[in-house]
Amino acid sequence: MKLPMLQRMAWFTAATALVTVLGTAPAGAAGEWQKVGGDARGGVSGLAFEGRTEDGAGVHVLVVHDNKRSGQPRLSRISHREGADGISPITWDGAEPQDLEAVEAIPGMPGEYLAVVGRGIVYRLKVTGSTATVVDYAPLPAIGEGDDFESLAVVAQNGKLAALWADRGAGADRPATLYAAPLTFAPWGQPLFGAVTRRAYRAAYPTDDGSRHISDISVTDSGRIIVSSAADAGDDGPFDSAVSEAGRVTVSAAGRVRVTPASSPTVLGTFPGYKVEGVECLPGSADALLGTDDENAGGYVRNMPFCGA
Repeated sequence: MKLPMLQRMAWFTAATALVTVLGTAPAGAAGEWQKVGGDARGGVSGLAFEGRTEDGAGVHVLVVHDNKRSGQPRLSRISHREGADGISPITWDGAEPQDLEAVEAIPGMPGEYLAVVGRGIVYRLKVTGSTATVVDYAPLPAIGEGDDFESLAVVAQNGKLAALWADRGAGADRPATLYAAPLTFAPWGQPLFGAVTRRAYRAAYPTDDGSRHISDISVTDSGRIIVSSAADAGDDGPFDSAVSEAGRVTVSAAGRVRVTPASSPTVLGTFPGYKVEGVECLPGSADALLGTDDENAGGYVRNMPFCGA
């Protein structure tokens, strides 16, 4: 049945407007990316799984911010579920860090986390309610000349812990250096690291000048190493990023750590327009939660199925 002329004109106008909206929407729109920070102070520099929401439909995660001035937020909690996010600040109690870049839960120690700053200081935290108390802090071992750290993962296998972290690298002339070491703790709480191994890593995407080959690390239950990589042209972008499988890690019953790099990284997803700086495999799920630090554009999160066996 033909529509009357006025109805056809109205339908055409509405359809044209819809096409215009969809055509100009940023990559990852239509409910996929969910905004969690409105400006440069609210970007997501790192993520740590805290627990499931009471109804089981979402997750609570801790988020670090790379702020540098006194009094600016360092840590927040996001209650994330598809379609909605709740954000609340966490009070930092203790020596105030500059440039927090990554955070990770300590397996087997409920409410305890490690957070690292870009120059390589690791803070051990105890989070209770809305307060994060500094238990102790220490430098990462074997810091190389020019190293700039944005990533941290803690692995539990065979009753032992290991830490993975990386100098982010910069473009073709400086690959990332992926570090790994056994992890223990002194009786007073200080993180202690064993023998360190190093592996070079070059991202397959993005490949812009100055691209950060590793902007965060997560490890699946089976030992797959999942990394994000990012390109940043300035505080207003443009940004670009990807998540890839970089290899595998094992920890023996004796505590020896072995990292086996992938002969060629497998790109699991690319995200033009966004700067992914946080990737966290969610326990009991194939999903990774991704977080972005898009500088003046704020921060976003979304789920992607990157962490299956």
